[in-house]
This record gives sequence, C-alpha cells and structure tokens, in this order.
Amino acid sequence: MYKTVVFDLDGTLLDTLEDLYLSVNHALEAYGLPARSRDEVRLATGNGIVRLIQRSVPADCPDKLRERVFGTFKEHYGAHSMDHTAPYAGMPELVAALREAGAHVAVVSNKADFAVQTIIRATFPDAFDCVMGENEAAGIPKKPARPMVDAALEAMGGRSGAVAYVGDSEVDVATATNADCDCVACSWGFRSREALVEAGAPLIVDTPSELRRVLLS
Repeated sequence: MYKTVVFDLDGTLLDTLEDLYLSVNHALEAYGLPARSRDEVRLATGNGIVRLIQRSVPADCPDKLRERVFGTFKEHYGAHSMDHTAPYAGMPELVAALREAGAHVAVVSNKADFAVQTIIRATFPDAFDCVMGENEAAGIPKKPARPMVDAALEAMGGRSGAVAYVGDSEVDVATATNADCDCVACSWGFRSREALVEAGAPLIVDTPSELRRVLLS
C-alpha cells in the first residue's frame, strides 16, 4: 500500500460545484455580466479562483471590473462555501482507512487557502496530516508546479517511498508528473473520463471503493 497519499480537493474529496456555480453567478450578475452554466463553471475550475473568474467574465472585460467581480466572488463564496458542499460518498471512510493503516494523508488544492481550511475543518475534521491551499503570496507556485506537493510532503516528514497523488483534472495529472508521484485520476469529479484519458492519466478509477483498493492493496 501507499504510505503517503496526497488528495486534490474540488471534484476529488468534495463536490463543491454548486456553491462555486452560485457564487460565480452572484458576482457576475452583481455587475450586469452574463451568467455561466454549471458546465462552464465546472470546466473553468482547477487553476484557482483567480483563473476561475478570469474564465468566467467576458473576454473583453476590463481589468478593474474583473477585479471587482473577483472581490464580490470571494466575499460571497467565503460566506456560502458550505451551503451545498459535501464529501463524495465513501471518501471520509477511505481517508480514515488510510490513516488507520498508517499512511500519511494530505490535501493540496489550488483553491484559496482560507476556503480550503474552512471547508476541510467542516467536512474532514482532524482527518489529514497536512492541508494546503493556494498561497502564492508566500512564494509557493500553485499546481501543476510541484512546490505545493513538496511543501506538503516536507510538512509530513519528507518523501518515503512511492507517493500517490489523487485528483480529477488535467491539472492534477500534470501535478503528479511534475512532482514525481504515481497518479490516480477520479472520473466522478469535474472532468470526464475522456478528458482524463486525453490528459494522459495512467490510471483512472470510477468509484471511491475502487480507489480504496488501489491505495490500500
């Protein structure tokens, strides 16, 4: 079994789409901008909330207006990030089983750190050895660059043997490659199985129970 497992958050551990969708459209509509569909928001995730808003506003949106939209989104999402968000069925039990088996487990997400910490405290209290959200202000580039994964591993005592990185998007596939981790991609998240195949995912699982067998076997 793997002694260290690093998880992505959105679309991997948690279904966060509805709250992201509602906060994006709240911010867009506050400035008279056209709303986005759930699928558009789903496909715009993966590279952090700054990129999420950049991809959600119209292409010709002025910089100052985009910054105001971003500020409104952050305020709304900070207050409503847990309205509909919940773990995917079977994931809390999987994380608990890994801990019981002696594995180190971490969360590394491009979501803003304030949101990651709040959401994990509410949904997976005391379940992880390390939880990291986007913190480029501290000089740590976000995924798919490897420093976030390296920082999480260092916080857990360093790399020991093979590390599994579990995610649901092309960003996660690239992150695993860049960080020299085994990649396990989840098809239940924000990208389709076809998109994961196209991204070069070497192993795709369709259910948390299948993921459990991969990680604990």
